[in-house]
Amino acid sequence: MTDPITLLLVDDQELIRFGFRMVLDAEDDLVVIGEAADGHAAIAQATALHPDVVLMDIRMPGLDGIAATEAIVRAHPETRVLVLTTFDLDEYAFGAIRAGASGFLLKDAQRHEMISAIRAVHRGDAALAPRVTRMLLEHVTPQLGTAAAAAPSAVEDPTSELTDRERDVFLEIARGLTNAEIATALFVSESTVKTHVGRVLAKLGARDRIHLVILAHRLGLVPDEELPSGS
Repeated sequence: MTDPITLLLVDDQELIRFGFRMVLDAEDDLVVIGEAADGHAAIAQATALHPDVVLMDIRMPGLDGIAATEAIVRAHPETRVLVLTTFDLDEYAFGAIRAGASGFLLKDAQRHEMISAIRAVHRGDAALAPRVTRMLLEHVTPQLGTAAAAAPSAVEDPTSELTDRERDVFLEIARGLTNAEIATALFVSESTVKTHVGRVLAKLGARDRIHLVILAHRLGLVPDEELPSGS
């Protein structure tokens, strides 16, 4: 049997943590191994427990979720962070994505949406709707553009090591397609797509699909009209 996904719940409201724990512990493949009420405690718990996924609240007293996310991702790159936010337009949540979080989870999400998001983040997928992906790109592009402009034009294309099929998969990810949609578009099985996604992530040194989308946008490999739409 596959080991369960271990979870750390971070929220300054005890009732929210309690509710999440009840929902998550009911799943055979999910287990809550710790809780924290602020950023400092989250960092300490992540170091002590090494959870697979951290459900991270953003607005907390003391150290907020952005700083905690950055510290956890830097110290424990194998741990994924899923941001808990009240609104999908939350500027703080975008800050957490820039800090290394792997996706958004609205606090009023349905049970199945929460569970699906956790599983997606754990396997390296992004828990972002296409509309949110578009907004994310709009927020991070200025910083990425500055970095790209400062880089020498002769820098080797980081995608040059990809095979033709891996590059196809990379571009479809950048357009916001899921594995199932990529499989349909490229006439291959979903398991084959998963294999290619893993190889693309490894070759490009990306943590997850969010960072692949950002990289494709920064390199200008996908025209703006082909990026995930705002609808």
